[in-house]
Formats: sequence, structure tokens, C-alpha cells
Amino acid sequence: MSTEVSQVRRSDARDNRARILAVARAAFAADGLEVPIREIARRAQVGPATVYRHFPTKEALLGEAFAEQMALCSTVVEEGLAAEDPWRGFSLVVEKMMEQHALDRGFSRAFLARLPPSVTYFTEDRDHALRLVLELVRRAKDAGALRPDFVVEDLVLALMANEGIRAESPQARVAASRRLAALMLQSFQANPVAAPLPPAARLPLSVR
Repeated sequence: MSTEVSQVRRSDARDNRARILAVARAAFAADGLEVPIREIARRAQVGPATVYRHFPTKEALLGEAFAEQMALCSTVVEEGLAAEDPWRGFSLVVEKMMEQHALDRGFSRAFLARLPPSVTYFTEDRDHALRLVLELVRRAKDAGALRPDFVVEDLVLALMANEGIRAESPQARVAASRRLAALMLQSFQANPVAAPLPPAARLPLSVR
């Protein structure tokens, strides 16, 4: 009987942890990173003590909530570095990062936030991804494809603008993000070549 009880408790603990993470992701996306632990506990239908039992600090919860997305972001940058054409690799990273951020505003806010050093397993991965982006930038400049005055902060500006997209559905956010990425990439080129843009998405201020 004690073994069965122990198994049930472990199962309940896993369920609680998964629910807390899901609620935290949704809360950070909807209301920003300032959502208090007590509110996350209320939405997850557990007590604050249960949240702290799984995540000793809010920073630990934040890092765990977006660990998978951060790993995907690093994978995207590595894929860009593997491309033979430096400009194509750079473009792929910009397009995919902006799409990823459009799909998950909570991750976008965390990525762009000035997080405390204690969120090591998120900030270290983010810094690693940005260092890889710098290598992409160097290659694209050496190839004469990327304008020489481009700096990585210009990509951060594009991501910040992308995070501000407001649309009625995830599909519309992605569509708007793809068009914004195309506009940004044309502005980043050393010798811009006019090309058709992806279709426009209907946004709150669209002309009807």
C-alpha cells in the first residue's frame, strides 16, 4: 500500500509541476514577466508553497518555463551557421527567430528582458546563441551581403518590433511577423534587391 501511495504522490507532483509550467508560460505571455508567484499558483490551482517546492525562486521558474524554446532558438542559429551561403544562413535565422517569437510572446519577453544572473541556464544559452549570431554577421559581412554598419542590436530592435505585433490569432501574428522579417532583411542587405513581400496580415488598424 505504501508503494502505491508513493507512486500516486510522485504522479501528482509531476502533474503539478507540468501544470505550473504551462500556467507560467501563459501568464508571462499575457501579462508580462512581473506576474507574481501567488497569482501563478492561483491559476494553477495549487498553493504558493507547491510552486516553491518545485521552483525555489521565480527566476528558476522562468528559466524552466522557456528552456525548451531557448534550446530551439540555439538550434535555429546553428542551422544558419551550417548554411553554405552566409546571407541565406543569416536570413534563415532572422526569419525563424522572429516567427518563433511571434508564436510565443512569453518567450519573446523573456529573451528580450534584462534577467538576473541567477537565471543561468537561460541567460547562458541566450548569450551563447547571440555569440553564434555574431559569427553569422561576420560571415555575411565578409561575403559583402550584409551592410557593413549592421550591429547585433539591429536584430534586437527587429525582435522588439516583432514582439509588439498585435493580431487576432497566432496565424495572423506569424503572417505579420514574416512580412516584417522580409522588410527587415531588405533593409539589412548591403545592396538591397526589391523582392515581393509575404502577404500582409489583417491587424487592428488595417484599412477595411
